[in-house]
This record gives sequence, C-alpha cells and structure tokens, in this order.
Amino acid sequence: MKAVVAHELNKYSVENVSLDPPKSGEVLIKMAATGVCHSDLSVINGTLPLPLPMVLGHEGAGVVQEVGGGVSNVTPGDHVVLSFIPNCGDCFHCLRGEAHLCVAGAPTGRMLDGTARVRLNDKELGVMQFLGNMAEYCVAPAVSVIPIDKGIPLSSAALVGCGVTTGVGAAIKTAQVKPGSNVAVFGCGGVGLSIIQGARIAGADRIIGVDLADNKLELARQFGATDTVNASGDAVAEIKGLTGGHGVDYAFEAIGLSSVIQQAYQAARRGGHVIVVGAGKLTDMVSFSSLLLFAEAKTIQGCMYGSVNPRVDFPKLLALYQRGKLDLDRMVTRTYTIDEAPQAFEDMEKGLNARGVILYD
Repeated sequence: MKAVVAHELNKYSVENVSLDPPKSGEVLIKMAATGVCHSDLSVINGTLPLPLPMVLGHEGAGVVQEVGGGVSNVTPGDHVVLSFIPNCGDCFHCLRGEAHLCVAGAPTGRMLDGTARVRLNDKELGVMQFLGNMAEYCVAPAVSVIPIDKGIPLSSAALVGCGVTTGVGAAIKTAQVKPGSNVAVFGCGGVGLSIIQGARIAGADRIIGVDLADNKLELARQFGATDTVNASGDAVAEIKGLTGGHGVDYAFEAIGLSSVIQQAYQAARRGGHVIVVGAGKLTDMVSFSSLLLFAEAKTIQGCMYGSVNPRVDFPKLLALYQRGKLDLDRMVTRTYTIDEAPQAFEDMEKGLNARGVILYD
C-alpha cells in the first residue's frame, strides 16, 4: 500500500509499505480521507520531536475492513473517524473526565503493545499517534476508532479527527465561551477557523480574526468572524479599539509561537482568558510579568485536543454539521491524491487552504 513516510528531518516521500493485520484490540481501516494538518509538517521539521522514520497522518476517516480479537465497538463496514489520542477509559485522566489527556500509550511511534505494524523493505516504521493514516490503509487501536453515521461524507468527517475538534472544542469546551462575549483568534488556519466557528456556535457577539494573510482573513469572515485585523500592524491596539479599549473576553492563540501568545495575552481584557491552542517548539519559551499576572487577573490555559472526549464529542460535532450549524464542507478547499502529498504540504506552507484533504480510491 502507499503511505507518506517521514524518513528523517525535512525528508519525506510517498512509499510502498507493508502492513500487518490487526492484533487483539485493533482495527484495520481502509482510509477514505486524510486531513493534511500542520502537526504532520511539525513532525517533518522537528517541531514535534517524534522518533523517525514514521508514517504520517493523524486526522482521517475511513471504513472498517477487519477487527482483531476483543473488539466490540465497531464491525466491518462501519464508517469511522480516528482519534489521535486513545480513549482507554481506565487511566488517571479518563477516570476524571479528561479523555483528551489519556495516557494509554506514549507517542513512540509504536502501537499500544509497543510493537510495529508497518514496514518498508522489511524495516519497521513508526506511525504517528498510533495511527499513521496518511496511507491507503491503517491499523489503529479500537479505542481510537469512533463509528459515525454512514450518511456523512467521509471527506468532511475526516476533519473532526483533529483540526475541527481542536478548534471548536477550544471555544466550546476549553474556554466555554459565553453568549454575548468578545473573542479574538490569532491565526486563521484550519484550527483558527474552527475556533471562529466554535465561538459563533457558542453565541459570541464579536469575533475578531487576526492573521498576516489577507486570504486567511477573508476565510475568517466566511466562517463567522465579525471583524478582521491584519497582524502586520499593531493588532493589539486594533483589537482594543474594537472593544472600547478593554480587550476581548477570550483570546485564542492558534499558531504555536511565544510572540503570538504574548500578543494574545495583551489583547485579553483584565480578568479575561487566554487559550493556547497552537503547538509550539519545546524550546520556545514564553514569559510574563509576575506583577501583571497578579494585577490583571487573567487566566492562561493550555488546550489539548479541544478538551474533548472523542467517543462523546465526535458524534455531537457531526450532529452540528448535519443540522447546518458547523460548516465542514467549505473547510475542505482542495483535495489531493496520495501521490500529490508533497504538493499538499507545499500548499499548506503557503497558506493556500483552509484544509487540504487527501482522498483515496
């Protein structure tokens, strides 16, 4: 089968690889669609320091082909969305309602039992987040597989596997945006646009999209931003000008840069909330005045996977889609074949898409 393999830093290609059948507690899935996410690029360039070589892909949807022993949540023929965080239901975090922090397995590139399923020329390959679904097929833990309504297009459902869930969840579950509030979103890529949609669904009054690219700001308006600010100027001053000099109730950072986190902090009002959604480099440190942290009483909160429980929240998000409240179809601005994966990454780096999606035969 074909798969996109990151061989070493900044070197990746489409390869023909072999895939072992699913073991106990695992599922074989024929992929229908894989979202091309910035986190995949972050594995390639080392921002996310995962062990290489590795099959990329962590956002996707497909059809179950085979199940291993003990699997009861899906059967062959089911349409499914994949969760890049397993949901074991038994660990410290799962038992406390924090499925997004499940520690069932470490991101070593191996499956939950510590072994590999994919090989290239008889050499074992890791897979990204227990999935490696930028491939024609993948084997995934059953606890990462969520069945969905077969009437939902898999090309749109795939986005719920990462970007849309992270963004909408950041607004609705992590920040718990209140109706009538003011929101700023720094970074209007796929996750940022999803935050904007989440804030719109939550009933925010003013939603300000912030980006350097005018095409991204136009997309922000299409998905629910009431105002846009080009970050090439003084974005914080413009945001305060739009909010009576106070700043916003909720400021979201969806890029993963310390400098932008600081901007988001400055754009939040006293007593406001700063939600860090973007995944930055391990070495990129951010600092704040200890006096201002005390005096301004702002809340700074990290957001992992939109604070969701995939088993519960994937179906809820797709129900919003079916009712016309969550726009997934227009988020997919271009599709690619797996052989066009390099073009998909190039387009993402240029900021051309809300979301590029690889489709399979």
